[in-house]
Amino acid sequence: MNAPSIDRTRPDLGLVRPRTGAILLVVAGVLFLAFPLVRPWVPEDVAAPELAAALASGRWIAAHLCGAAGFVLLPASLLALRERLAGTRGQAPASGAVVTSWLGAGLVLPYFGAEIFGIHAIAQDALSTGSLDFLTTIEAIRMQPVAVTMFGAGLLTIGASGVLVAVAGWRGGLVPRWVGVPLAAGLALYLPQFFTPPAGRIAHGVLLAVGCWLVAWTLTSNAEGDLDRPRG
Repeated sequence: MNAPSIDRTRPDLGLVRPRTGAILLVVAGVLFLAFPLVRPWVPEDVAAPELAAALASGRWIAAHLCGAAGFVLLPASLLALRERLAGTRGQAPASGAVVTSWLGAGLVLPYFGAEIFGIHAIAQDALSTGSLDFLTTIEAIRMQPVAVTMFGAGLLTIGASGVLVAVAGWRGGLVPRWVGVPLAAGLALYLPQFFTPPAGRIAHGVLLAVGCWLVAWTLTSNAEGDLDRPRG
């Protein structure tokens, strides 16, 4: 008996379908934007009761949980991009984007955990004891060599995943072809934006959210269309 033929010109819709991936990207965009919008902005160069209260607040936890959740959803949503571009020249870079985004998320999430719970606990202790000598401990947590190296490497890896998304969209024939560029810029700038003032970080959140939403829109608008698949 002959084996059934396989149509290799159609995308292999597997773990995450394009429309599901689009929903995940929309939610990820909201979360990435919520991070700088919800986060309390208080100068962190001088220990003060206002700073301790901000770090000990529920907004501090909620904002950082949003940022962490965005990185969790990103790799899953890129699986949909990879499935959408199956059989095109964009499949290989899309697969690379999935792998690098997962690796990057795995490297940055432990640092988020320290920011969410470790610094929050230190600030709560400072409020309860009335001691304002907490910045040294916070700095020690943030600049711990292994932690900061993992965080930096993770963000660089995630930046690489954004570049691969842009390449995948261009090569795979998404319409418009440049649709992945804003997301690539947002992910590549995630590390530098930490050195900007609050307005810059909020602007970066807007860029990253728009980048996610553009790719999500393209996934749905191309869901029934033809991509540049190789012809036999």
